Amino acid sequence: MAVHIVRLGTPRLKGEGLRIGTVRRPPRGVPKSDYAKQDWYDVWYPNLAPSQETVKMAQAAQTPAEWKAFTKQYRAEMAKPEAAHTLELLAALSHDSHFSVGCYCEDEAHCHRSVLRELLAEKGAKIA
Repeated sequence: MAVHIVRLGTPRLKGEGLRIGTVRRPPRGVPKSDYAKQDWYDVWYPNLAPSQETVKMAQAAQTPAEWKAFTKQYRAEMAKPEAAHTLELLAALSHDSHFSVGCYCEDEAHCHRSVLRELLAEKGAKIA
């Protein structure tokens, strides 16, 4: 049992389980009925996505300092009670269930899911 951190829209891993989309918006041009069929996600959960302002920070980050500023801002958003409770819940579920969380970004190192991986690990999640 574990949580997988994935790129949405890529083929599912064997045993990956439920795929949760932690993105601000659904995939463009894809009918809602095809989200799961096309390996985007089973459940859309934008509560763990960075705010629109914070997404813009990540997209514009060109230097380590700018990425660090994004990370600090996103972590502050995830420290708010609703997000923090969700992270704790997912961390606990990772010990008894297979599921995944993800985003569209090609490069995880330059994506909020890299920070999400760290946050879940800090909450005690079992990461695949």
